[in-house]
Amino acid sequence: MGHALCVCSRGTVIIDNKRYLFIQKLGEGGFSYVDLVEGLHDGHFYALKRILCHEQQDREEAQREADMHRLFNHPNILRLVAYCLRERGAKHEAWLLLPFFKRGTLWNEIERLKDKGNFLTEDQILWLLLGICRGPEAIHAKGYAHRDLKPTNILLGDEGQPVLMDLGSMNQACIHVEGSRQALTLQVKESPGSFSHLFPIPTPSGACPSLVT
Repeated sequence: MGHALCVCSRGTVIIDNKRYLFIQKLGEGGFSYVDLVEGLHDGHFYALKRILCHEQQDREEAQREADMHRLFNHPNILRLVAYCLRERGAKHEAWLLLPFFKRGTLWNEIERLKDKGNFLTEDQILWLLLGICRGPEAIHAKGYAHRDLKPTNILLGDEGQPVLMDLGSMNQACIHVEGSRQALTLQVKESPGSFSHLFPIPTPSGACPSLVT
């Protein structure tokens, strides 16, 4: 993907020589925002995730998230349409253009059903679990772990198929750890915003993080 990006008049942006019209804000959290945009070249809707990058490390993490998306071409893993980095003086914004899922997340679906006094059927649950398992299966096959699998990170397609999103926390599935000091260093590095890194878990040498956290 190219890195050319232009913010134009009347609420449109150009990414990879294609113009997109801003429709509305979908949500925000932490240092990222998600907008609904329409591709004027194809009439399709997309989700534009904008990540605020204050430091070089932020830019590297955003680039890494884009790289994780590019690793996969799988029906149960969210694909990346385009990626670019926009400079704003000393700061940057990383933009990830992603497919838009009008049904939202699995959490949204559960909340909608709950408001109506309904629940997922057993068949629906089995269908969802099958797709949810196929996503991590593909991720694990490439030696990675998602590390943030939850209902709010699972989108639902038009036919209800689950699609894993938010690959920013992905890392190697197995990390060789020699001792408690290295384990603590890894936990501080990987989870700077949580309290879990203050309580290191003794990890056998060569163990997979997903098995002990």
